[in-house]
Amino acid sequence: MKFIDEAIITAQSGHGGRGCVSFRREKFIERGGPDGGDGGDGGSVILRAVADLRTLYEFRYRKQIKAEDGGSGSGQQKHGKNGADVIVDLPVGTVVTNVETGEIIHDFTEAGEEFVLACGGMGGRGNKRFATSRNRVPRFAQPGEPGELLELKLELKLLADVGIIGFPNAGKSTLISVISSARPKTGDYPFTTLTPNIGMVVHDWGEPFAVADIPGIIEGAHEGVGLGIQFLRHVERNKFLLHLIDASAIDPADPLKTYQALNRELALYSPVLAEKEQLVVLNKMDIPGTVEKADLFQDALGDLPVMRISAATTRGIDRLKARLAQMVIGHEQ
Repeated sequence: MKFIDEAIITAQSGHGGRGCVSFRREKFIERGGPDGGDGGDGGSVILRAVADLRTLYEFRYRKQIKAEDGGSGSGQQKHGKNGADVIVDLPVGTVVTNVETGEIIHDFTEAGEEFVLACGGMGGRGNKRFATSRNRVPRFAQPGEPGELLELKLELKLLADVGIIGFPNAGKSTLISVISSARPKTGDYPFTTLTPNIGMVVHDWGEPFAVADIPGIIEGAHEGVGLGIQFLRHVERNKFLLHLIDASAIDPADPLKTYQALNRELALYSPVLAEKEQLVVLNKMDIPGTVEKADLFQDALGDLPVMRISAATTRGIDRLKARLAQMVIGHEQ
């Protein structure tokens, strides 16, 4: 299934039903009074966040959401049927924006959260409602109120405590597979991962926490190069970032080249991302020659702590999980 994390849809609540103009007509009763019933209310459009949805794939084809119109009133003061509401399920982490104004309408951050997006139009009143001592035979009724029509942008931003960032082939997919329950496809070539993966890390120091493997970030990503900003938006949700670097690919002449390049992409996309706390991790330390390159990287970086691991052999993984757990707990306090 293709990962879909953005969609434009139109949502319309139901129109209110028309009120009825009717007069009582019964045998032996002269000049029966007005008895037109009210129209039914239109249905509303309700958005709901659910835990078992991961993408906005449904809205690749479902572009229009329409609630049911209210029924018209009828004689004998019969009320028109109320239109049925439409409940639209969305993944947790979906941001709903008004396309016309750019205003954020709602940001869904918890499963089970509901939001009434568009209220149905009220039904019109029947002529029975307008009978008075001065006007005993009103020959008019109200039309129903129109429903609301909105053009919406749905944007999914993954909710995870830790975002794993790094250039292609840094080993992000392998890492998330050994520290969490996620089982992404991995391969020996760039862009193995085409969709973000989320996994839960279980540890001995408290509640499990979520990690997300953010794919496709390369130089020029903030301008849409490669998979570009398609996935940079997901980094905004993470409490902090795990910056994974392939130690075997460190250039001895410029040890911080890839580290600085990726941070530059984050800053150009959003200043907020540039200020997020990072844990720098050097991966593939099982490959010969990486120790010397890792030492050069640490010397160039200065006092900022750096962890060294091998996701392929699980070397240093327990220590990394403990450090991540401490950071997550620290952000929650």
